[in-house]
Amino acid sequence: MTNNPAPIVLFLAPTEPVLWERLTALGYDCRDMQEAPEDQVFAVLPQAFGIVIRSRFNIDRNFLDAATQLVFVARSGVGVEHIDLDYAAQRNITVFTSPEGSRDAVGEHTIGLLLMLMNHLARADRQVRQGKWIRGGNRGHEIKGKTVGIIGYGNMGQAFARRLQGFSCKVIAYDKFKTNYGDEYASAVSLEELKEQADILSLHIPYLPENHHLVDAAYLAGFQHPIWLVNTARGLVVKTDDLVQALDDGRVSGAALDVIEYEDQSFVHLDPKLQPAAFHRLLELPNVVLNPHIAGWSYEAEEGHAQTLADKIEKTYGQQ
Repeated sequence: MTNNPAPIVLFLAPTEPVLWERLTALGYDCRDMQEAPEDQVFAVLPQAFGIVIRSRFNIDRNFLDAATQLVFVARSGVGVEHIDLDYAAQRNITVFTSPEGSRDAVGEHTIGLLLMLMNHLARADRQVRQGKWIRGGNRGHEIKGKTVGIIGYGNMGQAFARRLQGFSCKVIAYDKFKTNYGDEYASAVSLEELKEQADILSLHIPYLPENHHLVDAAYLAGFQHPIWLVNTARGLVVKTDDLVQALDDGRVSGAALDVIEYEDQSFVHLDPKLQPAAFHRLLELPNVVLNPHIAGWSYEAEEGHAQTLADKIEKTYGQQ
């Protein structure tokens, strides 16, 4: 321990208490600014050694220039599309994320979405509640014998692949950022091979400018036969207009979407009344399952995010 003032960490978003507790124990001066208006946050930014965020603020050049002593940004969660990573790197600011905290939640949730989609579980439930007893119209498809293609084989993709064990399906994966990533749970293949073989497509990639509307009409047309699509990644990866058309013409057998491209930056709000025609078509289609961006939001995941960030900060900067 030194006699220097404790480094200040601003909490600009809620986390499980363990992160605050562990950083305090390490000697940080943690300050709660979750509800503070923007002008108050900017007034104290020059004092900040670190900040803990979700998606409340754009961590852009203007924000980072105001944080003259900033050493780290701890993003509770995964997506960093609202953070200027290049400028942060120029400023030698470390950006921590915590995908390890929610990978198990996402892996389990993706299995749930896939089972729900292929077996019409949500639709059948609604029909029974309405007094309809429809059996033949809700006949499902088994995962067994299918080929599951995973795009993005990081924390989330790997967690999903592990949970496919026992379904007697073939699992293949493509990740353009990795080499030699095949393992006991999935075989690494080229994108072309994945499109030739896949019956099911599950997306587990971050949002990057080059991924904007990656899954569009041309992308979907490249698959050799109709696929079931599951997206628990980011909504902007899929072009909804083109997905709707593919659902209508049968190139996509069904879609389970935990994320929608029309969500606001913080992912906490989407007003159906204000959305375009493609979204309303999704609401009408019987072979579509929709979620409010909750795949990685289990109770256990919130604790996991906090512990993961505390581990990374402690490992990098140690006791203060």
